[in-house]
Amino acid sequence: MAGAAPQHDYHLVNPSIWPLIGAFSALVMAMGGILWMHAPAPDADPAGAIDALGALGFMSPLMMHAGWVFFAGLIGVLFTMFSWWVDVIDEAHEGHHKPVVQLHMRYGMILFIASEVMFFVGWFWAFFGAALFPASIDGAEAVFPPPGIEVLDPFSLPLLNTMILLCSGTTVTWAHHCLLKGDRKGLINGLWLTILLGVLFSFIQAYEYVHAPFDFKNNIYGATFFMATGFHGFHVIVGTIFLAVCLIRAYRGDFTPKQHFGFEAAAWYWHFVDVVWLFLFASIYIWGSAGAPIH
Repeated sequence: MAGAAPQHDYHLVNPSIWPLIGAFSALVMAMGGILWMHAPAPDADPAGAIDALGALGFMSPLMMHAGWVFFAGLIGVLFTMFSWWVDVIDEAHEGHHKPVVQLHMRYGMILFIASEVMFFVGWFWAFFGAALFPASIDGAEAVFPPPGIEVLDPFSLPLLNTMILLCSGTTVTWAHHCLLKGDRKGLINGLWLTILLGVLFSFIQAYEYVHAPFDFKNNIYGATFFMATGFHGFHVIVGTIFLAVCLIRAYRGDFTPKQHFGFEAAAWYWHFVDVVWLFLFASIYIWGSAGAPIH
C-alpha cells in the first residue's frame, strides 16, 4: 500500500469518456447549426429548394431536420459539461485537489479568461474600425452611426444595467469574504443577491433589444452593437448559471475556507463580465453614440 501511494502532490486523472463524447456532440451541434443556417426556404422557391436538397445527396435528410440535429448536439454538449464537472467535484471531495493542483487550476482559469478577453477584443476592433473609418453609403457623408440611425440613450437603461452589474460585483465579493470567514449564511445570501441581479440585468437587456430603434442587419452600427453587447449578455447568462451551481453547492456544504476553487472561478468570471461591460458602456453606448439622434 505504501508503494502504491502517490509520492507527489499532482493528480493524475482517471481515464474519461467525456472528452470524446463532448467532441462528438460539438461536431453534431456545429453540423446542425451550419446546415440550419444554409437550409433553403421551400416557401420562397419550392423548385429551387428541391434541387438544392437533391444536390446534397446523403446530406439532404440532415438539412431537412437541421434544427433537431443542432439541438441534439447541444443536449450532448450540456450533458458532457454536467457530467465532467461532477467528476471534477468528486475528485475534490476525494482529496485529490491538493494546493499545487488548485494553483494550476487557477492558472488554467486565468488563461481561459485571457482567451475571453481576446474574444471581445475582436468585437471591439470591429466596432472601432467602423466608427473611426466610416464608409460612405449611396454618396452620403461618411459618418458613424450611419445616417438615419437613432441610438439608445446611454443614460437610461444602459446606465441602470451598469449600476446593477457593479452592485452584483459587490455582492459576489461579499459572498467570497463570508466564505473565507466560515459564514455560510452570508455566502448563501450574497450568492442569491448576485444571481438575482444577474437575472435582472438579462431581463433589462432583453427589453432594450426588443425596443431598439435599429436592426441587426442592413447597417454596420446595428451589427457591431448587437454582436458585442449580445455576446456579453450571453456571458452574463453563463455566469449566472455558474453562480447558481455554486449556490446549490453552498447549500450542500461543499465549500470550505481553504478549498473553494469552484466558487473562486465563478467570482473571477463574474468580475470579468463586469469589467467588459464597463468598456462596452463607455465605448459603444456613450462614445459610439455621440452626436447621433437619441431614440
